[in-house]
Amino acid sequence: MHHARQHAETRTRERRRRLAHEAARLMAEGGIRDFHQAKLKAASRLGIHDDASLPRNREIEDALREYQRLFAGESHSAGLRTRREAAARALAFFEPFSPRLIGPVLDGTADANSPVHLHLHSDDLDAVARFLEEHRIPAESRSRRLRMDRERSADLPVWVFSAEDLTFDITVLPHDALRQAPLSSIDEKPMKRASATQLRQLLAEEEIAGYEADTRHAAG
Repeated sequence: MHHARQHAETRTRERRRRLAHEAARLMAEGGIRDFHQAKLKAASRLGIHDDASLPRNREIEDALREYQRLFAGESHSAGLRTRREAAARALAFFEPFSPRLIGPVLDGTADANSPVHLHLHSDDLDAVARFLEEHRIPAESRSRRLRMDRERSADLPVWVFSAEDLTFDITVLPHDALRQAPLSSIDEKPMKRASATQLRQLLAEEEIAGYEADTRHAAG
């Protein structure tokens, strides 16, 4: 009996792994942005329909990172760095609004279609619109529902615009959201975010790591 249960658990684990990798491939190659959609499409492709085999979002994100490292390599690293450098300039530009970088550009899973996602903070909801107007930046207005904490959700203004051949997606949050980030749809924990200083530090660390890798390569 125990052996049969163990065997079933191993099979479920193996299915989850296969589903996570297939969902990651669909996200990387098919431009699917939504974890849930990628998961369901992968399940239908592989003919796996039991809920226990569905991987968690975090497992898909890990598989996506692995996929990009294996198959995208240099081009992925270069594209990610371009986006992070553009994000650093945007954080400096939006400095009056205590900006933070979030999402795939920060966590390293961004691809060639990923926007640069920023959170700006202001209790005057029109302040960002006025700021964009003053700087003659045409932006499209949208809205996004975020879970501020376990009890509260909020519909927040979003501005989307293009600069440096990239798309910037900016959500305006109340000032007290600086104390705790909204919850991530991936794992229900506060979103990872970086200030301008933290992003500059990340870029510097990457540069050092890249330099060391080149030196090792040259020596080998």
